[in-house]
Amino acid sequence: MLTELKREAFEANLDLPRQGLINLTFGNASAIDRVRGIFAIKPSGVDYAALRPRDMVLVDLEGRKVEGALQPSSDTPTHRRLYLGLAGIGGIVHTHSSRASAFAQAGRAIPCLGTTHADYFNGAVPVTRKLTPREIAGAYEWETGKVILACLGRRDPLDFPGVLVNRHAPFTWGVTVAKAVEVAVALECCAHLALMALELAPRLAPLEPGLLARHFQRKHGPGAYYGQRKKT
Repeated sequence: MLTELKREAFEANLDLPRQGLINLTFGNASAIDRVRGIFAIKPSGVDYAALRPRDMVLVDLEGRKVEGALQPSSDTPTHRRLYLGLAGIGGIVHTHSSRASAFAQAGRAIPCLGTTHADYFNGAVPVTRKLTPREIAGAYEWETGKVILACLGRRDPLDFPGVLVNRHAPFTWGVTVAKAVEVAVALECCAHLALMALELAPRLAPLEPGLLARHFQRKHGPGAYYGQRKKT
């Protein structure tokens, strides 16, 4: 079972450069086995081209390395904090994709300006507050996870499957790590479209609530009808 978990995390990590979301060794993906309370994550600083499934590092929800010859990603505490705080998610992705990171660095949420955005996010993609000097000097990565959770507040994490970390970059998640990768791709697309739309129309208003709700709900929730239904 844990071999399969490593494979899922490995495939997700390889998808990041394939999708143009990664430069150098920035970013990482992880997948969790909720029954065992163990997640698999990319090793720190290893080039994506050199990755193998056996390189994925297993970490438990107490932060202990369970298996792996290499050190886990430096962002492991952020992933762990999110897994502890968001019970319904099965995978997390962190990238430094250019346009989404530009919004993050500017400390600006990505506004929902069109239906492409509404297919994945039930409103603007939120941005966290800045970390304090004390948080930065202390358990920085753990505190990053905490500000993400505080930013989400009472929002449903599957309605808002991603957050921009102020001055940093995006984190996305999903019920599986493959879904978290898909959201990361969509997030970068939404950021790109928002930048272009605001260049054309700087005073463009957010998408009308009714249109936002229709597009989001046709893909998500009990009334969703987009795509093919699974045979029972």
